[in-house]
Amino acid sequence: MELRHLRYFCAVAEELNLTRAAAKLHMAQPPLSRQIKQLESEIGARLFERSTRGLRLTPAGQFFHEHTLQILEKVDTTVAATQRMARSRRVIFGIGFVPSMFYGQLPLLVRELRQKDGIELVLAELTTVQQVKALKSGRIDLGFGRLRIDDPDVEQDNLFDEPLLAALPEGHPLADTKPTLAQLAEYPLVLFPAQPRPSFADMTLGLFRRRGLKVSVAHEANELQTALALVASEIGITLVPEQVKRVKRDGIVYVYLADPGLTSPVICSRRKGEAPSPVMQEANAILEALLENRRSGRYP
Repeated sequence: MELRHLRYFCAVAEELNLTRAAAKLHMAQPPLSRQIKQLESEIGARLFERSTRGLRLTPAGQFFHEHTLQILEKVDTTVAATQRMARSRRVIFGIGFVPSMFYGQLPLLVRELRQKDGIELVLAELTTVQQVKALKSGRIDLGFGRLRIDDPDVEQDNLFDEPLLAALPEGHPLADTKPTLAQLAEYPLVLFPAQPRPSFADMTLGLFRRRGLKVSVAHEANELQTALALVASEIGITLVPEQVKRVKRDGIVYVYLADPGLTSPVICSRRKGEAPSPVMQEANAILEALLENRRSGRYP
């Protein structure tokens, strides 16, 4: 399967007419029809219902169309960004992050770097495991996550330990308390991210497991926002880093926990043994200033 097949499919899906789609693609109709049939054969599913009244997307076709649009948009964006970089003298600097980092100091780091001349900043939402792979491949230069991962090519610094909070539905019996993990274990748990593992979900489970507490998992969500929506819907409760309390959402309350030492590390990952580039030196200086502000209480 090639990118052109995806573009052919999207044109037909949007026009629902082979003649119009072929004209849009500047090609003849018979070759386009063959390409669509070959695509269906390769996927192993019918993407279109064909009748005398024209074409209609099947449920499988609707699903494929939705995700194909996302793929093509990402490809086009990447190509355009690459072309811009090739025409400029800007240095590409990639930062990977887990979603909860964007409720803390990371936006300040990003803003400072974006104001520097000659830097093309590329952001990638990645789990800590994915960040390690992206660092080794050169896709990113700096990663911010929450898991300690042992890899000979990557060095990790624990920037600070962040308190964990419980996110509870509004009106929950524990909403006006400072609960213990044992009390929270009595309620269904929403975990995130579901994939890939290991992740913050495993860290959460480990906190209960090490205290001999059994939990019932109501749902595993891929996104933090989805997990919070499930909490607001009273599907369950979840644990979140303190920075997430900045997410003001109807139907959710955040409470601190009574157990001592319930924290999540904020970990910065870099390629090991690599001399810091001028941009990395800039990033390190900004990061150290932000951490000093946190230590002195000027930033929570």
